[in-house]
Amino acid sequence: MTPDASALYAAARALTHDRRYGEAESVLEDAGNAAAAAGEADLGARIAGTRAYVLDQLGRPEDGEQLCRAALDAPGLSAHTRGVLEGQLGTILAHRGRAAEAADWLGRAIAQITDDPIAVANLRMNRSVLAMQLGDLATATTELEEAVAVYEVSGSEAEVAEARHNLGYAALIGGDLVRALREMGAARPVVAAASEANAAICDMDMAEALRDAGLVTEAERMLERAALAFRANGMTQARAEAEFHLARSLLRHDPGEAAKAAARAARHFDALGATAWRDRARGIRARALLSGGSFGRSGRVVATPGADDAEVSTLASVLSAQGFASDATALRLTRELWRARRGERAGHAPAVDEAAPLEVRMLAHEVRAERAARSGDDAQVRRHAASGLDELSAWRSSFGSLDLQTSLAMHGNTLMMAGLGAAVRSGRPEVVFDWSERARHLSLQVVPLRPPADPAQAAELSELRMLRTEAAGGEWSTDPRAVELGERLRRRQWTTTGAEGLEQPVDLATASAALGCDTALLTYVFSTEGLACLVVTARGAELVPLRAWVDARSDLPALRSDLDMSAAVRGGPMADVVRRSLASRLERLSEAILDAPLRGADAGRVVITAPGVLAGLPWNMLTGARGRAITVAASTTRWVRGRRDPMPSATAAFAVGPRIARGEEEAAAGAAAWGERADVLTGETASVDAVTAAAGRADVLHIAAHGRQAVDNPLFSAVQLADGALFGYDVDRMPTVPRTVVLSACEAGRSAVRWGEEAVGMTRAWLHAGAQVVVAAPVIVADDDACEVLGALHGGLARGVAPAVALAEATERTGILTPFLCHGNGF
Repeated sequence: MTPDASALYAAARALTHDRRYGEAESVLEDAGNAAAAAGEADLGARIAGTRAYVLDQLGRPEDGEQLCRAALDAPGLSAHTRGVLEGQLGTILAHRGRAAEAADWLGRAIAQITDDPIAVANLRMNRSVLAMQLGDLATATTELEEAVAVYEVSGSEAEVAEARHNLGYAALIGGDLVRALREMGAARPVVAAASEANAAICDMDMAEALRDAGLVTEAERMLERAALAFRANGMTQARAEAEFHLARSLLRHDPGEAAKAAARAARHFDALGATAWRDRARGIRARALLSGGSFGRSGRVVATPGADDAEVSTLASVLSAQGFASDATALRLTRELWRARRGERAGHAPAVDEAAPLEVRMLAHEVRAERAARSGDDAQVRRHAASGLDELSAWRSSFGSLDLQTSLAMHGNTLMMAGLGAAVRSGRPEVVFDWSERARHLSLQVVPLRPPADPAQAAELSELRMLRTEAAGGEWSTDPRAVELGERLRRRQWTTTGAEGLEQPVDLATASAALGCDTALLTYVFSTEGLACLVVTARGAELVPLRAWVDARSDLPALRSDLDMSAAVRGGPMADVVRRSLASRLERLSEAILDAPLRGADAGRVVITAPGVLAGLPWNMLTGARGRAITVAASTTRWVRGRRDPMPSATAAFAVGPRIARGEEEAAAGAAAWGERADVLTGETASVDAVTAAAGRADVLHIAAHGRQAVDNPLFSAVQLADGALFGYDVDRMPTVPRTVVLSACEAGRSAVRWGEEAVGMTRAWLHAGAQVVVAAPVIVADDDACEVLGALHGGLARGVAPAVALAEATERTGILTPFLCHGNGF
């Protein structure tokens, strides 16, 4: 061999492995010239094969294919070199969508190479990707497992990691979301360390997992970053694939943008000659254009124009012929859904079996439910919607993570709205109740199995606390290290929190029997029919439509501003203006959603379950709630089951964070009610570890601290203690928590709403961890008011009075109306 050509080729292969294709192409050209000058045909052919692959990655697939075929025609090639070239040609053809040819060439290559297990393992990796694209997961997994076995003996750490990453991707396609997240998350640090492009490929695949988990915002940010990285590295094919996956993610909640992203991807694939990928992108665009009538994350209908019927039929047939059966089926089902929503004559809905992706199976249920709705058969609507949601629940049952449980509601959003609408139209209280519980209880069914203590997680949370403290009020969450730690913590929680079992929802008769003569249950239902309230008492149940809600809904955003202003402006002429505005808004909201349901219920205690559109409403402050004990339950089932356990109040712990004006006074007032049964942590003693330990000992935990809601990742919502933030993740990993938690912290009661129904935040984290009731406010509360009302609250708690009753008594005794509210089992 010519040393110069060999050395250049080795350097070029290293650049190629790091996906620095632009640099590699230049070095390969020099290596090829050196090999030709030295008469080294075999080496020159291998160089040509690698250069063909690089040209393909740089968006010149035709040049790459021609170069590869020309090299294969050269005489006197060794079997090894011929096998390498055949493998390169197969990979290029796979990118161009010529699956049958690609499989044939990859098979030839594997048979040809008998003396290089690493080369064969590389070919198996390529063949696994092709098998995944065609939906043949059994073959893909077998190929990858054989590659892993070889790499673990003879390969590098990076090669093992890449193979395991691909195993995770295969698991994702097969619906095993937890394994996908675990495998890809574990592989990323090794794979991504090689280059920015490698990191982008990891992130593109991880984004697909996040999309399937319903975390579309995170997925779309990743895909946008990946597309930019691919563009910077000249990787046109990979950039187009990132745009394709971005369009798929947008499809669920923003079909207009999905259509634009899919069109861009299709243009880029077309320029590359990647016809199969182009047609898949066109399929996503057509589905986006047919998505009018679906429901976005806010629970609102999204509207888009339709697609040409003949074009859809042709495109679906093309996708089927290319081996993309799931893409074709999803397109045909979306067209049938579009037809049903428009009241058009139904066409042929393709059969869907259990092996189809979850997205396709849910679409099939949606088509059947919508057809039943258009024919006026609401019983069938409910049956089809329930069938789909039961299938979704069975899949979700393996996930214990609160983050995943709430985000996975994406897959059932349309079916849930269809079922709720049909239930309300029935006018039957027992049917409405069952569907309301489906909506409220969907993310609560799984009883989490707590993972053992994890030192690595504890260390990462400590580092995050330090970063947050060092930011000194700045936007700490955008720090690159904070982002990295946050993602690592989040994914670890997804894969380590298991499921202990499923909790079955109660029925209306059981709920009614649990109510005393002085208690009413108000179950609010938001559906295609608007907002309604099912009023349940020990005597029976009645469905109350709330037609005034349409006009009153606009008061909700302004209500939060009024509440914040009333806490900040305590005196002067503006205080009266703010108070009048707040009182007027609370009265209008009470008239619209609370007064009519309570009109026929002589109830001093009220249990409320509410959808996401009512999240953050200060129910205690509404006019109709005055003088009543209110508790907002995550679901009626949770409230009924929680009542079976007594709530002893033997001990209390108080923790005061830094810079709380009357925090120590508030803690002292509360602790006085408990006497020697109280433990008070202030100053440096109120650390995260000390509060965590106190949480494990006390029946009641009261935290007075500054709080902050993290909208993008609600479990990073936090309260500030002496040595840093106590995050929602800290709460979720506590082995033991108090039965009652009082959060005297601004924003601690806020929740981020996902997919119209699912709310998650610091309050939900405590309830998920096992707390029976959390007293918190969704907005800022003036220090003076918090000190007075919460101090009085403990007078009742220490006597064994139920938290919601104690809060109502404290409000009446002090005469101070605050947005503090009991969440969970307040009585």
